[in-house]
Amino acid sequence: MTLAVGVIGTGVMGAEHARLLRSSTSGAHLAAVCDADESRAKAAAQGAAVFTDAHALIASASVQAVVIASPDATHAEYALACLAAGKPVLCEKPIAATAAEGLAIVQAEAALGRRLVTVGFMRRFDPAYVEMHSARTSGRIGNAVLLHNIHRNLSAPDWFTGAMAVTNSFVHEIDISRWLLGSEMVTARVTSAPGGDPMMVTMQSDKGEIVSTEVHMNAGYGYHVHAQMVGRLGTVEMAAPTRVLTNLAATQSFDFPPNWVPRFTEAYRLQMQAWVDATLAGRTVGASAWDGYVTTAIAEQIVDGMTSGGQITLTFPLARPALYA
Repeated sequence: MTLAVGVIGTGVMGAEHARLLRSSTSGAHLAAVCDADESRAKAAAQGAAVFTDAHALIASASVQAVVIASPDATHAEYALACLAAGKPVLCEKPIAATAAEGLAIVQAEAALGRRLVTVGFMRRFDPAYVEMHSARTSGRIGNAVLLHNIHRNLSAPDWFTGAMAVTNSFVHEIDISRWLLGSEMVTARVTSAPGGDPMMVTMQSDKGEIVSTEVHMNAGYGYHVHAQMVGRLGTVEMAAPTRVLTNLAATQSFDFPPNWVPRFTEAYRLQMQAWVDATLAGRTVGASAWDGYVTTAIAEQIVDGMTSGGQITLTFPLARPALYA
């Protein structure tokens, strides 16, 4: 018997999740897909049941667990529906469009008394980030004091605003920095180049660690994510994420991918397998609903404070519920 998974949304990420469930994940199978565009849903389903109503998919007796990869504004609604149905859910980031909606999911899950929500911050499963996390937790580099992040995109479309650089891109650095350091962020400051791109976001944790992140939406040369952690005994950082080097015309080089999908293909595969394994075992894995809420709340507060140019004190109206201890 394998886990019957339904996928809501068949855009870039939904179609990839459906592919992983069809061909690269043991212990699970693609039971259903849903999209408002029925023809697109059928293309991703490849024989699985097809829905155009997400709530019908969630309620279906043939679906045991759900992947939410629909537009961001729908995430909270569908996550709450999965909780009401008692079905485990892997929800693409963000958990919700607003911190208030994210908090509602946390409160609903806490009232339920068991964790069913995993937020799809796939970097937690990327082998490079996993090794960096191990370097800190094992004590190999001593206590961490600095974390330097780079997040560069080839280019951003015209509709991608300055706020979206925080809410759609920098959110990955918020989550992975909290996970790598095992700390909570307490302050933030944003400095931007003319036009708002690139920007530098500096955060400080409750343990005094400093996190610097360059967010560059129009770097012009490719998709480039990098991180370096500085400890009291040494440093650990990512090597170039490539499998081959080219020697040509007196130059050794490698290619950058055009977007995040090729860079994190393995992370998405590992995340899906870990989520399926945990779900079958009655556990959760990866970022929790609380992590998703905190990340959205930090991003929201940074956006609200960006125009001042001063230090932003990060606050949360609710202490971490015992369910997420």
